[in-house]
Amino acid sequence: MSNPFGTVPAAAVLEGRATDAYFERTRATLEHAGKNPHVVAEVTADQFPTGSFEVFTGIADVATLFEGRAVDIDALPDGQLFDGGPVMRIEGPYLEFAELETSLLGFLSQPSGFATAALEARLAAPDSQVLSFGARHVHPSITASVERAALLAGLDGFSHVAAGEVLGREAGGTMPHALMFCFGEGNQADAWTAFDEAVPESVPRIALTDTFWDEKSESLLAAETLGDDLDGVRIDTTGSRRGDFRHIIREVRWDLDARGHEDVDIFCSGGLDPDEIRSLRDVADGFGVGSHITGADSVDFSLDIVAVDGEPISKRGKLSGVKDVYRTPDGGHQIALADRDGPDEAESLLEPLIRDGEVVREFDLESASERCLADAEAVGFDQHGN
Repeated sequence: MSNPFGTVPAAAVLEGRATDAYFERTRATLEHAGKNPHVVAEVTADQFPTGSFEVFTGIADVATLFEGRAVDIDALPDGQLFDGGPVMRIEGPYLEFAELETSLLGFLSQPSGFATAALEARLAAPDSQVLSFGARHVHPSITASVERAALLAGLDGFSHVAAGEVLGREAGGTMPHALMFCFGEGNQADAWTAFDEAVPESVPRIALTDTFWDEKSESLLAAETLGDDLDGVRIDTTGSRRGDFRHIIREVRWDLDARGHEDVDIFCSGGLDPDEIRSLRDVADGFGVGSHITGADSVDFSLDIVAVDGEPISKRGKLSGVKDVYRTPDGGHQIALADRDGPDEAESLLEPLIRDGEVVREFDLESASERCLADAEAVGFDQHGN
């Protein structure tokens, strides 16, 4: 069976068949009428700035989608934060890209949502280790998109092995509760010892310590069992039994320190959101974040034609004419018509992506991550609500 999981093949995306049916009807109608106007189309989420910044990503896949199409495209850099106005501008004969709109928006909308949520988590504990644990909440075919968005937003690592192969990064992680169950209650020390003996030395010795007994008792047992080899403990207590999670972590820290285990780190996971991370960042050393990232709302991008054969045009509720977006020295995000002067001392954010079907930009995840974090600081990205 060539497609056992029922996913849309890459060829369908590249050929424009991964589209909404009305674009096929549009092509048939325009070809029947002998029409193929020269248009400028813009991708936006909000027409005007709202004061709520989001992270822009997914642009590398868009470049692959449009390569070879006779259009010119300008777009924000990968990892740039935006607040209203166009994030992308496409110019060329409409039938060169009509059917690509559906895939184009998908490539941008969901990864940008993932990255924005990951940035919220990153800034909730800027001095702590924060890892992406959310791959289990999405279809396996998009796990690399999740983990790339997390890395772009500055997270320190991720858990998904196949996504790591796609990204050229090694996945991280230690042990699940299933391992502890296989050894059984009362045999936790055997499980941790076997793990220590079995896995490569490069893997951190992080013992899961909330399976059968209370978190403090299992953490102390892990420290006694592995001694100086123990790097840390992970507490994944579910919300139904968590109670005062901060108090639990403080108890564990206190008792580890009291017995000379000050070097053992405490790592927290289990449905954490930025507010919970902020409440724990002074007592815990690291966090695993899952559903906050994968459950993020997609950015509601839309593509609209704003000029036809050089004349401004728009649907009701949208702004006509070709536009540009700018970053002002004070971190502001402003929009202006492209044929007018921009704000004083402002930097235009739209950069060439495609020229007559040729990709003219290179993509580097490290650079995109640096840009994302620097821009978050420049615009005052507020992790309490952007």
